Amino acid sequence: MTDSKYFTTTKKGEIFELKSELNSDKKEKKREAVKKVIASMTVGKDVSALFPDVVNCMQTDNLELKKLVYLYLMNYAKSHPDMAIMAVNTFVKDCEDTNPLIRALAVRTMGCIRVDKITEYLCEPLRKCLKDEDPYVRKTAAVCVAKLYDINAQLVEDQGFLDQLKELLSDSNPMVVANTVAALSEMNESSPSGSPLIEMNAQTINKLLTALNECTEWGQVFILDSLANYSPKNEREAQSICERITPRLAHANAAVVLSAVKVLIKFMEMLSSETDFVSTLTKKLAPPLVTLLSSEPEVQYVALRNINLIVQKRPDILKHEMKVFFVKYNDPIYVKLEKLDIMIRLASQANIAQVLSELKEYATEVDVDFVRKAVRAIGRCAIKVEQSAERCVSTLLDLIQTKVNYVVQEAIVVIKDIFRKYPNKYESIISTLCENLDTLDEPEARASMIWIIGEYAERIDNADELLESFLEGFHDENTQVQLQLLTAIVKLFLKRPSDTQELVQQVLSLATQDSDNPDLRDRGFIYWRLLSTDPAAAKEVVLAEKPLISEETDLLEPTLLDELICHISSLASVYHKPPTTFVEGRAGLRKSLPAKTEPTPQPSASVIPAQDSLIGDLLSMDLNAPPTYNPPSATPPVVDLLATGLDNLLGNDAPVSSTTTGLLGDIFGIAPVVTGYIAPKQMWLPADKGKGLELWGTFSRKNGQISMDFTFHNKAMQPMMDFAIQLNKNSFGLTPAKPLLVTPLQPRLSQEVSLPLATTGAIQRMEPLTNLQVALKNNIDVFYFATIVPMHVYFVEDGQMDKRLFLQTWKDIPAQNEVQYILSNVQCNTETVVQKMQQNNVFTIAKRNVEGQDMLYQSIKLTNGIWILNELKISPGSPNITLSLKSVSLDIAPGVCQSYDAILHS
Repeated sequence: MTDSKYFTTTKKGEIFELKSELNSDKKEKKREAVKKVIASMTVGKDVSALFPDVVNCMQTDNLELKKLVYLYLMNYAKSHPDMAIMAVNTFVKDCEDTNPLIRALAVRTMGCIRVDKITEYLCEPLRKCLKDEDPYVRKTAAVCVAKLYDINAQLVEDQGFLDQLKELLSDSNPMVVANTVAALSEMNESSPSGSPLIEMNAQTINKLLTALNECTEWGQVFILDSLANYSPKNEREAQSICERITPRLAHANAAVVLSAVKVLIKFMEMLSSETDFVSTLTKKLAPPLVTLLSSEPEVQYVALRNINLIVQKRPDILKHEMKVFFVKYNDPIYVKLEKLDIMIRLASQANIAQVLSELKEYATEVDVDFVRKAVRAIGRCAIKVEQSAERCVSTLLDLIQTKVNYVVQEAIVVIKDIFRKYPNKYESIISTLCENLDTLDEPEARASMIWIIGEYAERIDNADELLESFLEGFHDENTQVQLQLLTAIVKLFLKRPSDTQELVQQVLSLATQDSDNPDLRDRGFIYWRLLSTDPAAAKEVVLAEKPLISEETDLLEPTLLDELICHISSLASVYHKPPTTFVEGRAGLRKSLPAKTEPTPQPSASVIPAQDSLIGDLLSMDLNAPPTYNPPSATPPVVDLLATGLDNLLGNDAPVSSTTTGLLGDIFGIAPVVTGYIAPKQMWLPADKGKGLELWGTFSRKNGQISMDFTFHNKAMQPMMDFAIQLNKNSFGLTPAKPLLVTPLQPRLSQEVSLPLATTGAIQRMEPLTNLQVALKNNIDVFYFATIVPMHVYFVEDGQMDKRLFLQTWKDIPAQNEVQYILSNVQCNTETVVQKMQQNNVFTIAKRNVEGQDMLYQSIKLTNGIWILNELKISPGSPNITLSLKSVSLDIAPGVCQSYDAILHS
């Protein structure tokens, strides 16, 4: 009879009956009773009342019964921690049992019972099991250390379990080594410090490679993943590891293959690409990846997502394997779309004819999503392989002739990109495109067609009629179409001003007066002002030459790609997102590829700061390009000037705003008023590391804008010029608001420069939070340095909170989000504290006197919208002030405290 009988409802099977059966003297009856209890527990019944009776059943030699009791304990120990202690003695006894299966079972169960009171009792049995003579017990105990670390990390370190795990890395049994590596990997990822708990060295790596050949497939995966996190000391060591890992590529398990591929690709970064070894390795990597595509669709999809990354990093690996990515009739849609994407990445002059032939076939399929992607792929081929552009355009025209609505619309979208890539080359097909105007109903297709009409208005006789037909339902159009229509009509007016005045007046009126969309209104005002004041300038701006679009528009950003390569065979490589975006509470997940080993040390290498979590982003920036900048998203001066210009155009007088005055002050060289505390300048770049350039700097807040204030000293024997600056991604999105303007700096001279900063750049959490990484270029070299931005420059001017709102917000923020600091040796009375903090945008909401102590309640708002609520206790005659701080984000607390300390001591 099967175990299903235990799940059937009986007339009498109540708790009382089970209790008596559990206390029966007959072993068989006792086992049956425990099975009934487990069955009830499985279907969701509460059988916790039987806890003491089930625990009594632990005193048995029957392995099956022990397993059942341990299963019950794991389920109920957390809800009954006091009762769980009753089982501790049996656990300790079982850890010394003669049967290794029972010893392993005991230590495994103790690790699964997440009760703090039991944890201290676990240490001694675990220590014995880590040195057990049986490898099965040792490998189970190794995993138990990781479970214990998750409950109490400090206890693991204090009890010396890390040292014991280090010893197990040298164990004679490969499965023990594999489990130890798995445990260490898990602990490293959850380590609060984020640094490796045990440093890997060449000797340890050699032991792991030896164990690799003998352990199970999942043990191999753990070892390979651990090897991927190791950085070889030189090219020779990297090559040696690669040689010993290569046989894993022939493994039957896909996870082992992908893990081996990850290690090899990562280590190939350290090897000189010209060597025969790299060439041989590249050839060896292709067959296992191709073999993965013979698996079931789900494995195929995972393999394809990983291959997509590999092809972007090293296209040479699969450049001769195009045929395996051709779509099969029975492939699921998700596999088809991935194969299509990889086909485009591998497309080259050598195989383009084959690819286009396939894509044309795909465009006649019945699956709409797949057909759309196929049509768009033809356009991408035209952009990527110039020699095939004409053939691609011809193929797209053939598809347009099919008159299939969604095919036509996709074709028009990609033809717009082809026009951008190859100007004045394929415009003869415009008439064919215009014939399909009435069938376009998707925003992207309509916007693309409008762009084509506006861009080539001088070649289309009835361009005004075509654009006017779109204008009839202007307010019903998608925003994308409205913006494109506005620009196209302005282009048409600039090309044919005589007969399109009414049309441009109509569209400007619709965009500025009848629209609620701020983007559309802003663009309308800009065009209106340009056209009314300086048509020649408007022509230069609107009809300027467009930059050619890039060959690959959907490639991953290089730094992100490098990080994802380090996560091949994990979820990150399937999502194409770094783990930090979907895994919370994990430290040390960010990884990067090792740098190539250079034969001689680079002079500038020492300039790179120790904080290197994001320095790769700076290294990949193009500092040789003309300086560019990201203007702030909100630009009141420009809006005010435009509004004033528009009012003048309509015959009204408009007052000049204070923000406009600030702009005029910048134009005429009037120095802006500096308010608040400015930290003394610090040396950011010493002359020996800057090749003669010595850089001092600080940060300030001027008229509501953050500034980076430099002093450049030229201590070299040659002039310095062509300065440019880039800021790395940072916690507050700091980015230059205008280019860095430094006049040529002659030898032995200095120059003061102030660079306005905006907070509209890319955001990435830094350690510490206010760390800022900078790349500075001049005619000599590119230099890297890091500095700390004082928190008070992020305090904004509108940070005064209403009293009632302050009180309510203080109550709403949980008590655990409050921290307290002591500000020592502050020689300020209460009024001075209020005044100094007010100058730095710290606003006093209320003031009270409690038992002779002055209590100040202050609010701060940061540039990213986070509020900070503070309570200050000031005792007359005492040099110490108590600062209590509350915020939804406590990460900012240390920086705020440091700002208070600096301001009050200034």
